Amino acid sequence: MTIDLWPAPEPATLAVRDSEHRLPVYRLFFVGRNHPAHAREMGVTVDKAQGRPFYFTKSPVHLIGSGATGAYPSETEDFHHEVERVVVLGRGGHRVPLALAHELIYGYAVGLDMTRRDVRLRLRERGHPWCLGKDVEGSAICGAVAPMPGVALERGAITLPVNDSERQRADIADLIWNVRELIADLSRYYHLQPGDVIHTGTPEGVGAVRPSDRPHATIDGVGTVDLTIGPAV
Repeated sequence: MTIDLWPAPEPATLAVRDSEHRLPVYRLFFVGRNHPAHAREMGVTVDKAQGRPFYFTKSPVHLIGSGATGAYPSETEDFHHEVERVVVLGRGGHRVPLALAHELIYGYAVGLDMTRRDVRLRLRERGHPWCLGKDVEGSAICGAVAPMPGVALERGAITLPVNDSERQRADIADLIWNVRELIADLSRYYHLQPGDVIHTGTPEGVGAVRPSDRPHATIDGVGTVDLTIGPAV
């Protein structure tokens, strides 16, 4: 018999819209600078013709569901919201052809990529990895998954108000790399699996939140996500 030295973490799962089922999460991928206006507000220009998408990851233990209260994290004075369309895979694949990439899709959700902006920028300036700025406890928030098997969702208005004051507004169609391009490209690096979750990029208008703030994000045809910023830890 094998006995664990301490309790293993609970597996990460997501709610499924209009269902009692939970969706097991395997990995959390995030696409960087996939919206031209957001890239510009971060001080960079993205040339799709000359580049490819790039990615970072967060630990699934940092995933929390819609309606939760997430603590304001330590070691930051500039904690930012980033609303994203999230695609959840229901099938796996490796080196998936672009024309078949949509076949891996299970559904979509609305997500928030919360970021220690001051930390991330400092790390970027020094050429260091972004982990301390991005892979933050409670920083991956995701609403219920709307099942849309095989659908390459490429349009839909995105909005994010904080305390009823609008901060972000755009459309999925504005993204530089669409969902099929992202799945096909990411599958060159990984053997993608059911339960892989991909945050596909945020629009411009990212900004700081403080304890007691309430981000509320919506994507037409997909759903919503809500978060309350808790006290600093």
